[in-house]
Amino acid sequence: MSASIREMRQADLDRVLQIEDASFPTPWTRFMFSDELKRVGAGRVWLVAEKDGVVIGYAGIAVFGDEAHVMNVAVDAGSRRCGVGRDLLLHLMAEAVALGAARITLEVRTGGREARRMYRNAGFIEEGLRPGYYSDTGEDAVIMWTGTLTPAMISAMRAADEGSDVVLAIESSCDETAASVMRGGIEQLSSVVASQIDFHSRFGGVVPEIASRKHTEAIVAVVDEALEQAGVGFADLTAIAVTYGPGLIGALVVGLAYAKGLSLGTGLPLVGVDHLEGHILANRLADPSLEPPFVALVVSGGHTALVHVPEWGVYHTLGQTLDDAAGEAFDKVAKLLGLGYPGGPVISRLALEGDPHAIEFPRAMMYSGTYDFSLSGLKTAVINYVHTEQQAGRDVSHPDVAAAFQAAVIDVQVSKAVRAAEEHGVRAFCLAGGVAANPALRDALQRAMESRGIKMFVPPMLLCTDNAAMIATAGHLRLRRGGFLQFDAEAHADLSLDSIGGN
Repeated sequence: MSASIREMRQADLDRVLQIEDASFPTPWTRFMFSDELKRVGAGRVWLVAEKDGVVIGYAGIAVFGDEAHVMNVAVDAGSRRCGVGRDLLLHLMAEAVALGAARITLEVRTGGREARRMYRNAGFIEEGLRPGYYSDTGEDAVIMWTGTLTPAMISAMRAADEGSDVVLAIESSCDETAASVMRGGIEQLSSVVASQIDFHSRFGGVVPEIASRKHTEAIVAVVDEALEQAGVGFADLTAIAVTYGPGLIGALVVGLAYAKGLSLGTGLPLVGVDHLEGHILANRLADPSLEPPFVALVVSGGHTALVHVPEWGVYHTLGQTLDDAAGEAFDKVAKLLGLGYPGGPVISRLALEGDPHAIEFPRAMMYSGTYDFSLSGLKTAVINYVHTEQQAGRDVSHPDVAAAFQAAVIDVQVSKAVRAAEEHGVRAFCLAGGVAANPALRDALQRAMESRGIKMFVPPMLLCTDNAAMIATAGHLRLRRGGFLQFDAEAHADLSLDSIGGN
């Protein structure tokens, strides 16, 4: 809904009081509003939203030095859930910051779920309770605060709402140094990836110390190339997004430190992205028709998890691996068979030549009743099988081992994915992560979901492996939700996807 925002006037009070009386158990009086309007210009800001000459919402804030307090936000019942409240709130925040406020606070009823959601989506974080704060009902108040705000942050949030934001994203969670420039979360202007596979392949896996060093060597050139490909400079950017977890801590620190330096030097806001959120959002980048609710299976070298996404930016991990991740298991089996690194692509190709029924490998936790996974036992079973056959002097068919191992992994993942989608009643399912490039897994999930009337989303091969385009798309979402990182933010090797929903 398109509404204009302007300063509240005394002549607006009849309509304001109508909305106030219908919105709150203990409404403000005319005298209270009149008294507030007399203070406008002295640390008070009162605004109304108007459409076709009719006031449909209003909001007020009080500024006290470097802090501000949201006093009131209300929207006519017929105009709710159309963005009017958010528009009023962002205008209020901009006015407060312009008056010198660095942080903003408010109280909201514990039962005000829609209001709390709106404030969370504007960057407010719930930090405590005031028991029995509302005398009319005895209801508790949730205390919410923003982090430190700047005019550039508010401007960036509003640009993201309009889809005009231009975000530079940096990804360095493992062994790819990547940068991308994205407009509006879906228009990819550039994507550059510097891979370290050649440096790690001789060791059969990623060596963290080498990964960190190579990120340090590559990151400046990768970012410069991404900006050059996009045809933009720092003055054209709205914000910087960076992966700050989970991943290899040394690798994450390189990307985060560089992003902080860019933010400090340019004044651009900085938003933090969870690496797994990036993988999930790669599906939206590939197909903008994707909308929640949906369930996602994230399978990569370091992660295997089933995630329920009821709305954008909110994640509930249903289950995850208790030991080895899927990609890690593929790498270890490939190393056992002498096939090199990374193991996923070569196991996938070799499996095409083998018989998936030739060897009966275990389907761990297939019927556990949970959504958790375990691949350590399967890896051990493959090792034991190969060693037993070799000790008996029998030839080991690498194609059969690859096919049987891959089938065991896929059977469990498909079974749990189908059950998660059905039990949560979703009509969309996403596959994400590096192992999402596995053709057999893609095909098995596609058949299983489509047979149940569930639409399957899977990103193209280039968006399955680590890249910064997916981080830019997730960064756009973080920007809309006010998920800014402060300069004291740290990288988190084990960052929980579920925790970011509070931003």
